[in-house]
Amino acid sequence: MPAHSPKSRAPKSHYIRDIARLDTSSAPERVRAIRAAGVAAFQTTDYPNTRMEEWRHTNIAPIVGTPYQSLVAPTEHGLTLSDVAPFLLGDGAWTELVFVNGYFADDLSVKGALPRGAFAGSLWEALLSDSGLAEAHLNHYLGPRNTFTHLNNAMLQDGAFVYAPKNAALETPVHLVFLSTAQRGPETAAHPRNLFVADAGSQVTLVESHVHLAGDTPYFNNLVVEIAVEANASVERYKVVREGARGNLLATTEVRQARDSRFRSFAFTLEGAIVRNQMCVALDGEGAECELHGLMLDDGERLIDNAVNITHLRPHCRSRIAYKGILGDRSKGVFLGKVHVLPEAQQTDSNQLSNYMLLSDHATINTKPQLEIYADDVKCTHGATVGAPPEPVIFYFRSRGMDERTARGMLTYGFADEVVSEVSVAALRERLEAYVFEKYSPRR
Repeated sequence: MPAHSPKSRAPKSHYIRDIARLDTSSAPERVRAIRAAGVAAFQTTDYPNTRMEEWRHTNIAPIVGTPYQSLVAPTEHGLTLSDVAPFLLGDGAWTELVFVNGYFADDLSVKGALPRGAFAGSLWEALLSDSGLAEAHLNHYLGPRNTFTHLNNAMLQDGAFVYAPKNAALETPVHLVFLSTAQRGPETAAHPRNLFVADAGSQVTLVESHVHLAGDTPYFNNLVVEIAVEANASVERYKVVREGARGNLLATTEVRQARDSRFRSFAFTLEGAIVRNQMCVALDGEGAECELHGLMLDDGERLIDNAVNITHLRPHCRSRIAYKGILGDRSKGVFLGKVHVLPEAQQTDSNQLSNYMLLSDHATINTKPQLEIYADDVKCTHGATVGAPPEPVIFYFRSRGMDERTARGMLTYGFADEVVSEVSVAALRERLEAYVFEKYSPRR
């Protein structure tokens, strides 16, 4: 029998009402089928709650208990290019697509050069086209994760679609800017859906920025991302979360890798009220490799949850998980790292490590590395560390003439920069370094 908490039975009528408001007349048959299955699963599945093992330390009652009104069609955003300019990175040379409250804003986007046959734009427009590319992959990788992924299917409408054709290399990153703005009336929810496909032998770098111009307005983003990395393809993906002080994000990313593919991911969670990043990777081809990196900067009374799940399905695959976090004030962090090795996945090489620095006696981190191994010829390790800034190092800095505040600021910056310095996209790395330095600078 499923376990329930008081909020697991919270009303769903507001979402059901929003689903009924969707325009189905122009939706392709594939979309209508996904929506119908999503509605059925959403109605019969409990909301995530703290009696569920994967959500035991993540209380999303503020999200579940709020009757958000979903945006079922694009609205007049009233924004100008100068409004979105601070969020862009490519200086006009990249493809940078802007989505306002979950819907593609062509007038705010920058169209850079792409190889022949490549596509980067609105998922909805791609589904309405006759190419069949998006339809062939949509919803083929997402598992039955939770009520909110079902809700995303039920509300399926717009988001980003990026396609790298066979043996093509996208020379510049594709940057996707998901911008939340203040809305009149009740608290609003958006349900963007992203689909990224790297065909055999292709290479692509993706940057996702989740930002806002909402001030203190409450809102909720329910995001699902599907990524297909075909044989010998390489995908590098960066996700930066800077939601509002009352902005909540529940994000699920589902990745499936084919033979000899490479996937490298970075998740930077910098701002937001409640943020959960769920990353699920299936190594479904011999010789596939993935690296998953993450950094959370948590303070105030915020909650950040990073849930990582890697499944080794085939032999000779390699996976790496490396997450770090800095928590201050009364903030709370959660990390769940699970590596599942199936019997067929012999010669698996897997390692995971999570390190967290607590700047306050009131900050908490719950970290749980897991290995579930059913093969006998593997090399799998895991580890985790949690602690305050090391006093011997601070003493060393002070013995060289540095005051304590500066010593602690430099130590904290250095701890975070070990992740930031691994970013290969120079413009993004420089912006992240400036953000981290400003946040922990002793001059504040």
